[in-house]
Amino acid sequence: MSASKRRWFLPETPDVLGMLRDQTDATAEGMAAFAAWAHGDRARGEDVRAIEHTADTLKRQVIDAVRESFTTPLEPEDIYSLSRDLDEVLNGAKNTVREAEVMGVPPNEAMAEMATLLEEGVAHLRVAFAVLGRDGDDATDAASAAVKSQRNLERVYRQAMSHLLEVDDLREVIARQELYRRFTSMSETLVGVADRVWYSTVKES
Repeated sequence: MSASKRRWFLPETPDVLGMLRDQTDATAEGMAAFAAWAHGDRARGEDVRAIEHTADTLKRQVIDAVRESFTTPLEPEDIYSLSRDLDEVLNGAKNTVREAEVMGVPPNEAMAEMATLLEEGVAHLRVAFAVLGRDGDDATDAASAAVKSQRNLERVYRQAMSHLLEVDDLREVIARQELYRRFTSMSETLVGVADRVWYSTVKES
């Protein structure tokens, strides 16, 4: 049997990393909308919800492609984890917008600053994903930058929580605490994505 005929029987290999980059692009767009919402543009909350639905679809496409692929450029487990956790970051943004609206607690300066740092972190991940599977050093450098941005978010979070000691309105204190914790949860998930970039890159090197 000729080589050309043997290749004919091999299943097509979807561009899994390309799909993952598309999901990252949507996530970056969603987090930019989230940061704009946190800085006072309330209408961008609807954009966060709409983009989150788009990103969900892209995530499902990534997972389906991993299942169908004969081979993948990274371990399937790593691709699945990267896609799933990236999705959780944007889900967190959507849920934060919804909860703030339900509680009637608009974003404040601390939330705006933390949202900007989350946007920055996802932007670094976008750089990492752009070279993932091709340039391990650049991918891990970008992942490290993402982690560093979240260390700054931890500082903002601690300051914001300490300032709540000066607030007399118990309802606002409870609402702000819950919203602030949502920001740190998104941040922890983002760091997990960056760590997985490191892990998957080291395994492939």
